[in-house]
Amino acid sequence: MLYPIKVVDIELSRPIPTIEGLNGYMGLKGLVRLHGVPLGYVNAPITLGRCTTETLSKLILEHHNWAIICQLLKNGLASSHRPEDLRLEDLINLPPAEYDGELPLVTVAVCTRDRPEDIKLCLDAILKLDYPNLDILVIDNAPKTESTKNLMSQYPQARYIREPRPGLDWARNCAALEAKGEIVAYTDDDVIVDRDWVKRLAQVFAEDPDVMAVTGLVVPYELETKAQVLFEENGGFGRGFERIWYQVEPGQKLSWEMLWNAGRYGTGANMAFRRRLFDKIGYFDPALDVGTVTNGGGDIEMFFRVLREGYCLVYEPRAMIRHRHRREYEKLKTQLTNNGSAYSYLVCHFLKYPNARFDLVKWGLWLVREWHFRKFFNSFIGTITLPLDIVCGEIKGSLVGLTRYQQACKIAAQIEQEYGPLLPKVSEKTPMRSLTMDERDRIAIRAVELTQPLPSITDVTDYLRTRVFLTWRGAAIGQVDIQNLRQVISQSRLRDAIVHTLGLTLLDPYKKLSGDVRWSLAIDQLYQEYSPPRDVVTLSTKHLTLPPEVSVSVVVATFDRPNDLPKCLRYLLQQETLRKVEIIVVDNHPASGVTPPIVAQFTGVKLVNESRQGLAYARNAGIAASTGDIIIATDDDVTLPSDWLEKLVAPFVRSDVMAVTGNTLPIELETKSQWLFENYGDGGLSRGFNRFEGNRDWFQRWPHAVPAWLLGATANAAFRASIFQQPEIGMLHEPLGPGMPSGVGEDTYCFYKVIKSGQTLVYEPTALAWHTHRRTMDALRRQIYNYSKGIVSFQLTTLLRERDFRVLTMLAIDIPKWHVGRIRDRLKGLTDYPLPLQWLEIRGHLAGPWSLWRSHVRVQNEGYSSPYIPVSERVSQTMSNTGLASEITIEDQVLAGSPVR
Repeated sequence: MLYPIKVVDIELSRPIPTIEGLNGYMGLKGLVRLHGVPLGYVNAPITLGRCTTETLSKLILEHHNWAIICQLLKNGLASSHRPEDLRLEDLINLPPAEYDGELPLVTVAVCTRDRPEDIKLCLDAILKLDYPNLDILVIDNAPKTESTKNLMSQYPQARYIREPRPGLDWARNCAALEAKGEIVAYTDDDVIVDRDWVKRLAQVFAEDPDVMAVTGLVVPYELETKAQVLFEENGGFGRGFERIWYQVEPGQKLSWEMLWNAGRYGTGANMAFRRRLFDKIGYFDPALDVGTVTNGGGDIEMFFRVLREGYCLVYEPRAMIRHRHRREYEKLKTQLTNNGSAYSYLVCHFLKYPNARFDLVKWGLWLVREWHFRKFFNSFIGTITLPLDIVCGEIKGSLVGLTRYQQACKIAAQIEQEYGPLLPKVSEKTPMRSLTMDERDRIAIRAVELTQPLPSITDVTDYLRTRVFLTWRGAAIGQVDIQNLRQVISQSRLRDAIVHTLGLTLLDPYKKLSGDVRWSLAIDQLYQEYSPPRDVVTLSTKHLTLPPEVSVSVVVATFDRPNDLPKCLRYLLQQETLRKVEIIVVDNHPASGVTPPIVAQFTGVKLVNESRQGLAYARNAGIAASTGDIIIATDDDVTLPSDWLEKLVAPFVRSDVMAVTGNTLPIELETKSQWLFENYGDGGLSRGFNRFEGNRDWFQRWPHAVPAWLLGATANAAFRASIFQQPEIGMLHEPLGPGMPSGVGEDTYCFYKVIKSGQTLVYEPTALAWHTHRRTMDALRRQIYNYSKGIVSFQLTTLLRERDFRVLTMLAIDIPKWHVGRIRDRLKGLTDYPLPLQWLEIRGHLAGPWSLWRSHVRVQNEGYSSPYIPVSERVSQTMSNTGLASEITIEDQVLAGSPVR
């Protein structure tokens, strides 16, 4: 997993900057905003401590072009200052229309307990809010010290109230009772609110008098630690960037789908309610949430109650706050274990609402299947980043949560008995009247002229649904259907529906152009506006090359190839580079004496002996002996252009790139065997001519086994030396690879581990190597047989070592199906791949399990390779030892020609 990650805002109404000072960060997470409106994230690489304008603009335009277009159209529809015709170029600098009605008094309530440092940061941000009618309330919940009270003397703008009853929901209820505002906005002490947070919440309430609850977007304040990245990657508090209205049709019960969706409505760190709502549906349940044995669920329970009673809840992503996630792993584990509060909330409703019990049971079973079982399985096989111990903690917390609510109710009763009642009696509820069929079927019809600023539609409160016909200079161009459920349709809601339905038709209302042309013109306009000028691109990328101080070690493993090895070494010595390059030849058959005389002809080339046969053994010996920052692996039968090395290492300019593979093409196709190999599998050794990346997302997207062989091969590959000391990667796996009964797969398994760990592998097609394929059919048959054994051996290795059960589908279904298809195509004359070679592949696949077992037995007998030791630690290791013999380093062993163990 890559961390730390720099979190920044990218505001599109200003020129996209090159972000400097990112040394030490492994990536950048940018929140893209347009005139303050959040549109989504971009995850960008960091190159030499910076993220360039070109990189950011490219990612923004690739991932958020539609979101930008939609927001521009929304701004245009709502504005009274736009031209009559909507043209994208005229909308670029047009900000969202501000609400011009009266805004209500809002009480901002922050509930805290003995966290003065947190509450200080929170209050500093609240005091910067852009809102005229503000009442700030700090509820100190059963504090053990006077630290918060003493701090509040620095904030005369805020009111301080001590609530002695322990529990977050007691504090929330106290805030509701003490609030002066018509709206009560709740947040936590570990957040930093956005400047427009309250304004955006209040606008939703002001536009629609029937809205009773609003929740907002929660984004990470920082992603500096592994725990913070883990939390955000596995859901965090984010609920998306689209405004959503939630409400149940009058007289209808809350479906179980809305039950399990309750967590998606929002979070307690960012929620607001009309104060009179509490008199209608009751206050927060003091037996739930932090500070009680349930440890959570108070916010979700309130959302559920709002909807169950027929009121409207709106998720408004423009109302944004930044949450400071737990920095320590153990605190994260505790937090996620407390997610079992969902089951306490489930029990709470099971007891309170008997008529909803069937749906609640369905939701509970869904949680077990889709949340716990699926998450446990995916964590077990490694397809999600959440560690198994955290997932098990969540499951444990859920089981405990089933028993905690009743206990919490007893404790709440004791607290009330000790401190006295806090909550007033709630007025008797008026049951919702079921609608007649005629009332359900009625649809309001309204018309809106789009050349004028959009209105709110206020005369539809007798209807459940409204159809709005849209006209352009009097001509009807479309319609939108809105399920308003007897509420007014605010301008914002109408605007969202129109843009969602008509989209780019708004730029061409008479449909003179095809949809493809409209899209092309819109995208072209975005690129003109948000792509940096050519001179800026040139300036920002001019110095973004890998510094020459970064050294390289090239490891060439060989087994008695006196004709191929000299050619390979000559090509390596002819590389055009200014950096220090160390060339290491590993003799995997030192007993023959063939290789040393060849190496002796090339000054500066190091020789390492590895008598244990196997390419993984040999390469590991070379890796252990290397001193470069980057380690390149190549074969002795390749031809290398003079610019190969620099092109292969160039992607390491990015801090998140840990491995690079290059394009390996045939240097000749003179024989039948060479031609057949080039048409074997996915096309010989080449992986195409387009650059691509393998990373965690690529790893997770495969429903069946991960085809890591598509990422390249170690005939043409480079690695950061540091990855070989990472526990999740380590050295090449000795039971795999040529020279072992398993056949091949040591490189594929290494690539697999790199991307599984969350790091990036880049396929760089310009790093070209020319390979000499086997010239004889006998050699090709041996190679294909080994490849066939190797693919099964690799899959079994990921199953046994990585618990990747997706492999079973590959072995049981995909490979047999692939063979049947190949044989059928051959019999139909659709391919000329020989049936004997097809049969040879089948035999190899069947021999894979036995061959892997034999390889493991051999490695058990011969031992594993020594771990990679960083160069700096080798020096200190040598100095810490005593005696002449202990001062012999790996380099000494290399010079002496002895094997490195």
